[in-house]
Amino acid sequence: MARMTRSAARSLVSPSPASGTGTTDVSPIFSAQGSAVPSETPATSDNEDTKKPQRAGTRGIRRKRAASTDLDQSEPEFTSVKRPALKRRAVSSAVYVEIPARRSGGKGKALKKAEISPSPPPPSKKGKGKAPVRPTIIYDDDEEVPSDLGLQFDENQMSDDFDDSGSDFVVESEVDEDAFAASDSEEEALMLSTAVELSLQTARSNVTGSSSSGRNRTSAAAAAAAERRLARPNQHIDVYDCVASESDDELDDFPSGSESDVPLSLSRKGKGIAKKTNKVAPAPKKKHMTLAELHKQKREQRREANSRKREIKTEEGRLVRELGRRLTYAEKTSLALLRHHPELKDVWGDLEESIPIITPTMAEQPMNLKLTLLPFQRESLFWMRKQEQGIWNGGMLADEMGMGKTIQIIALFVTDGVKPNLVVAPTVAVMQWRNEIESHTDGLKVLVWHGSSRESDIKELKKYDVVLTTYAVMESCFRKQQSGFKRKGMIVKEKSPLHEIHWHRIVLDEAHNIKERSTNTAKAAFQLKSNYRWCLSGTPLQNRVGELYSLVRFLGGDPFSYYFCKVCDCKSLHWTFSDKRSCDDCGHTPMQHTCFWNNEILTPIQKNGMVGPGKPAFKKLRILLDRMMLRRTKLQKADDLGLPPRTVLVRRDYFSPEEKDLYLSLYTNAKRDFSTYVDQGTILNNYSNIFTLLTRLRQMACHPDLVLRSKTNARNFTNEDIEEATVCRLCNDIAEDAIKSKCHHIFDRACIQQYLETSEEAHPQCPTCHLPLTIDLEAPALEMEETISKARQGILGRLNLEKWRSSSKIEALVEELSNLRLQEATTKSIVFSQFVNFLDLIAYRLQKAGFNICRLEGTMSPQARDATIKHFTNNVGVTVFLVSLKAGGVALNLTEASRVYLMDSWWNPAVEFQAMDRIHRLGQHRPVQAIKIVIEDSIESQIVQLQEKKSAMVNATLAADDQAMGRLTPEDLGFLFRL
Repeated sequence: MARMTRSAARSLVSPSPASGTGTTDVSPIFSAQGSAVPSETPATSDNEDTKKPQRAGTRGIRRKRAASTDLDQSEPEFTSVKRPALKRRAVSSAVYVEIPARRSGGKGKALKKAEISPSPPPPSKKGKGKAPVRPTIIYDDDEEVPSDLGLQFDENQMSDDFDDSGSDFVVESEVDEDAFAASDSEEEALMLSTAVELSLQTARSNVTGSSSSGRNRTSAAAAAAAERRLARPNQHIDVYDCVASESDDELDDFPSGSESDVPLSLSRKGKGIAKKTNKVAPAPKKKHMTLAELHKQKREQRREANSRKREIKTEEGRLVRELGRRLTYAEKTSLALLRHHPELKDVWGDLEESIPIITPTMAEQPMNLKLTLLPFQRESLFWMRKQEQGIWNGGMLADEMGMGKTIQIIALFVTDGVKPNLVVAPTVAVMQWRNEIESHTDGLKVLVWHGSSRESDIKELKKYDVVLTTYAVMESCFRKQQSGFKRKGMIVKEKSPLHEIHWHRIVLDEAHNIKERSTNTAKAAFQLKSNYRWCLSGTPLQNRVGELYSLVRFLGGDPFSYYFCKVCDCKSLHWTFSDKRSCDDCGHTPMQHTCFWNNEILTPIQKNGMVGPGKPAFKKLRILLDRMMLRRTKLQKADDLGLPPRTVLVRRDYFSPEEKDLYLSLYTNAKRDFSTYVDQGTILNNYSNIFTLLTRLRQMACHPDLVLRSKTNARNFTNEDIEEATVCRLCNDIAEDAIKSKCHHIFDRACIQQYLETSEEAHPQCPTCHLPLTIDLEAPALEMEETISKARQGILGRLNLEKWRSSSKIEALVEELSNLRLQEATTKSIVFSQFVNFLDLIAYRLQKAGFNICRLEGTMSPQARDATIKHFTNNVGVTVFLVSLKAGGVALNLTEASRVYLMDSWWNPAVEFQAMDRIHRLGQHRPVQAIKIVIEDSIESQIVQLQEKKSAMVNATLAADDQAMGRLTPEDLGFLFRL
């Protein structure tokens, strides 16, 4: 067998450029295999349209086989294709050059530098000829190569492997350094000339073939990058070993034609040589790092993480020794927050020291106010002026109901006379605000911004001193601005005039309407813009301490209403997680973020009450509220108010035998369902179902028909088909010839005609809503389907009134009102209930008993509500006012009445206190009685006991009592079901 060197083999294998076969494939300069130099055939040859392109690696293997056959025909032809060997990538701060090891015979040679010391190559399974010299990496920072790079090997083992491989080439140890240098210079010249020629040829061609367009673009980009690198001075090159990526997708990270060239290590199977010069070009940002650098970076990260953990553990240990107990999760979270948010360390101490509590002093009587303020109201006016000059730019006025919060805010309006001011109030209170402003001020222009025809021009709104609107209108405008609404199959967004104007002062009347921070109403209030902000509420706290957060958030308390990240300095006023997985600001998960209010106040109080961590949480809450809230009770200011006494009575009655059987049957089923939730441990997941069970039990205690004749749940209790008839609102009987008024109330034609004939007024009022009555007596009779869709019929339409029976609770009310009528016929009473259908039954029974009544419902417009209140106030013969607790439980001034009857209990005592104070307020001169009608041996008796627990929570937070409660716990639910 002839002895042959590697240089001689390369001269036999590599054909001249003229004899190469025409191809449109990538240049061999950019191929991982030792293929021939392409001919002059353009890259956009016509063969692309008809001939499927082949993989470059396959053609390279066939050419190697042909070369091996020419050398020795007696040797068998290789039939197996091996994976390419590890490639060498030459990396500098400017360019990236990839130098693959040749497969056939070990033809390739590694790039040599003066400062690179040669070392033996790694063993190969079937490499031919002499293996190239493997360089050692020289790092810029003089680091030593880690041992885990795997660069050491056995030289003797390497030679033995080559001897047993059956290769035509033998290992020549006498090959000196000059031979390698000469070979390198020849190969360098060949590769440089070929790269320049191919790049120029590819740049002129237009790639049109669909099957090879992606490959041609890759080749063109790589060739253009190589030409630009050759045209500028090369830099110092560091070489390291890695397996190059085989994916063309990585080229997309480098913009074509930009200053940062595409690295050859990312091109398909390419290699290149960079020439050294004395000039140094500015280095772009590195996109890759060596394994040593990667390991060093990971070591640094682990070191920092361990150091952070040690510091946190040390701090936790110190706090454990100080408190003498284990830390809660909230306390551990607070320690984690202090690392990246050191400003939170002394936030409570700084608040207590830097912001003094304002001592109310009597201010002067405003000149433009007709009404003379009481002494405590002048004190609050002084306090509000000082608060607007402080850091809060406002605050919370939390006087008890009936102490004149409305007139105090009106006094604040007239002191500076700056416009525009916005007042957001419940629908029932809007007209009262307008009447109060018009009665007690001169020159203030007021606009009620409500209804479909409300003003939309911002310039016009700014002309008014006070703009009155409702929470529903504010939420609707905000929703249309944020989410849009459908119109002609498209989503249309409309800007909210309320949120476009920068108001001088914003007042939220009955601010507990935004107590739930996640509701659209609360979010709409948060987005309003103003100089000063005020919250008015007689019951700022109703169910749990967390409800105060929305009020603090509306006032803009920093940092108490902010969200903080535990692993970075991210701080946000909004819960910004668009994809529900990572923060929009810092990218960390929701578990790494916490609300400062929840962590410092809400969680400790909810879980511990006044014991352990809950005690300092209550102290922090008092520090905050003392500096942003003013609260006075009627008992404290009794001398100034001069109010008559208020007496609360609880009348306890019992079920009739029939009612008790029905109630026990329903209670047994509800208790069984609740026990199932307890056994499965799914109480928290079934709160809505449990609430439905409790509501049915409360309705059954009021009247069985509320459950058995319910429009939605009746089929669960009876198999009878419930038909709904049209009921006349005058006689509460079936309307045989029903017609409807303009205010959408249904009457029998004969009844309403008789009503109009006997009316003494020139313009008769609607007997239901007391607006001017407009009705067509000649209109055709209504059909049943039309009636149900456009007007509320109530439960009377589903009852057989001839056989209907009253309930124990309704009869107890009739007895109370009858006794009152016998004692004093002119005494007026208000009857509250949460169930509108129950009010229908009460109205039917009271009218049968001869009482003259009127009603206030949530479906009424502000004008209808105002007309109904005036009708009750101005007519001596109207002695009973039926009011829905949701519609009229707040913001009403009904001092004409002196009796309040609460027909159904609610476990939130603040709701009942609000209802009682509709009559026990400024302007009341007669003793007030509030009567709660409760059915014994029912769920109502347990609700009354829960109210005491809720009252303790309110007193603990607002009056510094010693008991508290955070929420209706699963234990409370079990108590309601007597488990």
